[in-house]
Amino acid sequence: MRSLVVLCAVLFICFIGSISTQGFVSTLEAAGASKVGVVDFQKVLTTSNYGKRATDELNRKGKGMEDDMKAKEAELLNLQKQFEKDALVMAKDKKEGKQKELRTKFNDFKALRAKYMDEFKNMQAEHFNKIRTTVLNITNDVGRKEGFTIIIEKNEGGLMYFDATLDITDKVISEYNKKPGQ
Repeated sequence: MRSLVVLCAVLFICFIGSISTQGFVSTLEAAGASKVGVVDFQKVLTTSNYGKRATDELNRKGKGMEDDMKAKEAELLNLQKQFEKDALVMAKDKKEGKQKELRTKFNDFKALRAKYMDEFKNMQAEHFNKIRTTVLNITNDVGRKEGFTIIIEKNEGGLMYFDATLDITDKVISEYNKKPGQ
């Protein structure tokens, strides 16, 4: 029941947000300020030169981490199998020592996995934030130079519909690709 109430509240807020966005754009148009633009940030991430390089770098580093984890997991499984095979003939104290060693290696494996996940998330965030900051600056420049009244991000702006002629994403990507070091 509570989840139904929460769902209804979320849908209501989304509905009001879409109406208010439409009302805002309509108000701007009525005031004679009708130059509205839309930017698809996801498209910038996937098609700009820097976005492609960042994705390639993340994929390469992620693959390296994944390969390292697979090798360590295989090593751990081999140690486990060897222990299970040898455990039948081991003395109790040696058996307990090997079990402790396996638990330590397993805990080290889990810690390494968590470390890699954190590193990967941080790399993603770093690339994302760098691209976001640059795109925001470029969008501001394009907006000023070309006299836009408002530029809305397609996915985050609560945008439900827009005329495709308002989309300036390709222009932003083109400007982004011209930036030195990008």
